[in-house]
Amino acid sequence: MTVTLEQCAELLRDADRILILSHQYPDGDTLGSASGLCRALQKMGKRARCECADEIGPHYRYLYSGVEPDQFDPAFIMSVDVADSKLLGRLESAYAGKIRLAIDHHGSHVPFAEYEYVDSTAAAACEIIPTLLGLLGVEIDSQIANSLYTGITTDTGCFRYPNATPATYRTAADLMEKGADAAEINRVMFDTKSRARLEMERLAMDTMEFFEDGRVAMMEISCAMVEKTGALDSDLDGLSAIPRQIEGVLVGVTFRQRSDGGYKVSLRTQPPIDAAAICSHFGGGGHRGAAGCSFTVPLSEAKQQMLEVIRAELAIR
Repeated sequence: MTVTLEQCAELLRDADRILILSHQYPDGDTLGSASGLCRALQKMGKRARCECADEIGPHYRYLYSGVEPDQFDPAFIMSVDVADSKLLGRLESAYAGKIRLAIDHHGSHVPFAEYEYVDSTAAAACEIIPTLLGLLGVEIDSQIANSLYTGITTDTGCFRYPNATPATYRTAADLMEKGADAAEINRVMFDTKSRARLEMERLAMDTMEFFEDGRVAMMEISCAMVEKTGALDSDLDGLSAIPRQIEGVLVGVTFRQRSDGGYKVSLRTQPPIDAAAICSHFGGGGHRGAAGCSFTVPLSEAKQQMLEVIRAELAIR
């Protein structure tokens, strides 16, 4: 059932023992919106905690600094920035069918909760949460502001992506006025890299292949590469943006090998190519400029299937 943000606030006002779920391979938006909302609910005197299928990387841990590590049997389960229940990873089997509320910003959102609020005009889920907190009567402090700013800046590529609207900038400015340390967050998110990350970039770029007169670039991240460098999941954040950064590339595709041998695919595109439309052919989704899907076939076959769909998309543009 689709609800308004006012109805979301009413649901949370009446709830307690609230569990907030983030998606697997967590990024700044799913973690920022979860931690920011969790802090706000705890300020209201409610019991709330966050859960994610995957380990949270070192450079995101500040988001949870000072959050009460409350343990309880949840009475109200919700998700933030989760476009499909299968993106919950190993948590899906535990919570599928039990999620009361989903707050998301993906136009490709597949309904899975009892109540759904999706604003596809928002650049990030963290752009939605400040309005929700206003409806709840919660004052945004500097720690909440840091969480929410993190999600906005990471989902907009530090405001470089076309999903950043005037409303996005205004929300970010409001969070800065409430104490978000924008300069430090941007430094940590975009200007600081571990040695493992640098080595991963080198190895990944060595796998780069170009197709369609340089308009398509494909890159691979294998389990062997991750093992060789000792990279954490957080070290892989943003790698999928590299192919699109190359001059002339309209479609950047990154194939990340999973432990089961399958591949998680991240698409990054330039206008007018629609990444979500391409990924929808394989049961995935996302946004026009950034989307994802999965393959269980060998890499060579996955590349060929993806390339056929991309060629068709290029042909009609």
